[in-house]
Amino acid sequence: MTAPLKGIRVVDWTHVLAGPACAYYLGQLGAEVIKVEGTGRGDAMRYRGGSDPDRASDGMSTAFQTQGAGKRYLAVDLECPEGREVFARLIRSADVLVENHRPSTLERLTLTERHTRAINPRLIHCAMTGYGRDNPMSDAPAYDINIQAISGLMALTGDTDTGPMRTGAPIIDYATSMAGALGVMSALTARSQTGEGSFVDVSMLETAFALMSSMITDHHLTGIEPQRRGNAANSRSPSAGTFACQNGHISLGVNEEAQFQALATAIDRAEWLNNPRFATPDARNENRADIVKELAAVLLTKSAAEWEDILLAAGVPCARLRGLAEALDLPPAVDRRFATRGPAGFPGLPFTCGSALPNTPPHRLGADSLSVLSNLGFADAEINEMLANGVVETAD
Repeated sequence: MTAPLKGIRVVDWTHVLAGPACAYYLGQLGAEVIKVEGTGRGDAMRYRGGSDPDRASDGMSTAFQTQGAGKRYLAVDLECPEGREVFARLIRSADVLVENHRPSTLERLTLTERHTRAINPRLIHCAMTGYGRDNPMSDAPAYDINIQAISGLMALTGDTDTGPMRTGAPIIDYATSMAGALGVMSALTARSQTGEGSFVDVSMLETAFALMSSMITDHHLTGIEPQRRGNAANSRSPSAGTFACQNGHISLGVNEEAQFQALATAIDRAEWLNNPRFATPDARNENRADIVKELAAVLLTKSAAEWEDILLAAGVPCARLRGLAEALDLPPAVDRRFATRGPAGFPGLPFTCGSALPNTPPHRLGADSLSVLSNLGFADAEINEMLANGVVETAD
């Protein structure tokens, strides 16, 4: 299969996680991605994130490398007119610009969407910010943890004892990156019909809301404020949730009547099916505390691994709680190679489409500056002058 974005050039003028990941995903769909960093230190994520301080101090943190493969790297000083001329020439050659800078920064550099699309009317300018454009918070800085807090997501995570909790992974960053990639793909499709570029305005806050869509609908229709439910399932079924076992925990997704019948039979509690307190969904809801107590007691008699084998064999939706290392050893993870599916063996897209990927590892700051500038038509003398004046930088 031909890569969907073959022949598309993406300028990745982003930093931290969400923006770089968006460009990384577009690269995995076949786009040529040129990452633009400032001279000096480049993307701050080079030096933070992950658990390996040596890699981070060397400017190649694991967090940076996660979405850094398959790109070409240009280091240029956009604070000076010469650097902005380099950027303008790059924009003229591009199909897509992905950036995640505050609007005030773009205004100061004269690189807002009205500026970039004046340079190249066919450009898809994708802006990723905390709160989107056209509101009083448009210029407010935000990271994943801030959006989890302000969106209501953190208030729903944890239980009454723990209080609000951040999710263990930066899910808003990566969900926003996928929202951005979807927006870019949609804009490219529209351009193929109209010939015109467009502005894609991606909000981290709206992405967080999208992850809570069913709760937002429920709140609109009922006026009820959602509450923390800990490990209970959103379905509110008393037989769904995460339960302690003799060794480990197991998550049950028992929401339908046939699933409850299969569960009761599999755990040797078929008598529940004739017990008036438990025989119907309404009865189980009325006697929620009792069924949860009895189910929890039964699950404590075996290990989570034993119950997983028993329940899956009976067709009961369930999963044993695993740490990441063990999860990556699951047959679907191993057979489908998600963790190494991306370029140079880094994590890939959560789907397969048969496209060929650029197989270059993450590069050091400015590693491809010379080749990018040459490709843009700058003469050797011009390049050497820019190097001498610090306008651009190459890797050591």
